[in-house]
Amino acid sequence: MAGAAEHGRSRRGRARVPYDVFWAAPESKAAWDELSEPVLEAIARCDAERLEVERSRVAPQVRERITAPVYSVADRFASWERLVRRMEPGWSSDDFYPISAYDNDLDSRDALDEVMRALPAEAREGGLGQLLTRLDARFRAATLPDPERSLRPWVRPTNERPEAELGEWWKRKPVRVPWAE
Repeated sequence: MAGAAEHGRSRRGRARVPYDVFWAAPESKAAWDELSEPVLEAIARCDAERLEVERSRVAPQVRERITAPVYSVADRFASWERLVRRMEPGWSSDDFYPISAYDNDLDSRDALDEVMRALPAEAREGGLGQLLTRLDARFRAATLPDPERSLRPWVRPTNERPEAELGEWWKRKPVRVPWAE
């Protein structure tokens, strides 16, 4: 059954549904559709670097099967948008969202700062930069300052840094808690 995956089937013979990185992230999808070729090429370079990082963390027999990064630039934007939408009034979904996913999404937001610095000015000042600015503003509107860091026992950044160096998203708490829905 080695060729099943190549033919769009899982090892159990069921048809695979292609993964849509932009599920429930329409603004990210719209921004992606408008990106210029030079920006897309720069994103591809960021994704290639991320792929090597991810492949370096697994056994050799698994490494060769990984052909795309789990944490691509598109995935990080879509994850940030989905988190923001989850916290806004009116979100309804049956998908399970544990508190551990929240810190993963905040880590993804950290990575977006690094990615944006690596992209050309056209991306930072254009559609992607504007999208990130809008999503960040919506995040602030759906959260409250959390000076006592009340979520810290459950929500911690992956990379150890002094509190002063953490992005503002680590210092806020949701008004509408997405993991309690």
